[in-house]
Amino acid sequence: MIRVLVVDDEALVRMGFTHILNTADDIEVVAAVPGGQAVRTVRELRPDVVLLDIRMPDVDGLTILTNLRRIPDPPVVAMLTTFGTDEYVTTALRSGAAGFLLKDTDPEHLPYLVRTLAEGGTVLSSKVTRTVVDGYLDKGAREPSAIRLVARLTERERAVLVFTAEGLANTDIGERMHLSTGTVKGHVSAVFSKLQVSSRVQAALIAERAGLLAPPQDGVI
Repeated sequence: MIRVLVVDDEALVRMGFTHILNTADDIEVVAAVPGGQAVRTVRELRPDVVLLDIRMPDVDGLTILTNLRRIPDPPVVAMLTTFGTDEYVTTALRSGAAGFLLKDTDPEHLPYLVRTLAEGGTVLSSKVTRTVVDGYLDKGAREPSAIRLVARLTERERAVLVFTAEGLANTDIGERMHLSTGTVKGHVSAVFSKLQVSSRVQAALIAERAGLLAPPQDGVI
């Protein structure tokens, strides 16, 4: 069972996401709370996935994201937003978010996206504009050379990076490479450490900048 926490200051949004996700047999919304209760609720209930509104009137979603990333064994966090061009999205990706969803995401797709997040994948709503990704890449260009960073990886770690960037979950990577899920998880941790990143989105974009894969397309990556 995938345990999900929905964080949004609008009660209607919380109710909507809760209703949609609870119709799935393998997903349980353990709580749906406003922003001010997010960190405490995560510490108490230990959800697997948090869907976090990026813009709230009383508390900054990016600050909540930073605080959640500091919790030992933190949950996977995907940001919720109303606009695909939200200027805060690139900051969220750089801060460790596993992607972001528009609040008008097709209800039929939402359980699948949550499963992807829980399995270690990365999701970007299908309406995300290329401008968001380009904005991230522009900022990343000021960081150490992606090619130099990727050169730190072993051959196996580089293969794991490519599969990760293609959106495969750890179990799927294990099947492709004939490795246990635990071994893949160890390789992913090593890749993150050597690339100096904290999320699959960041790793995927470095892989792209290093020429290891084609530019990401909108949707699940």
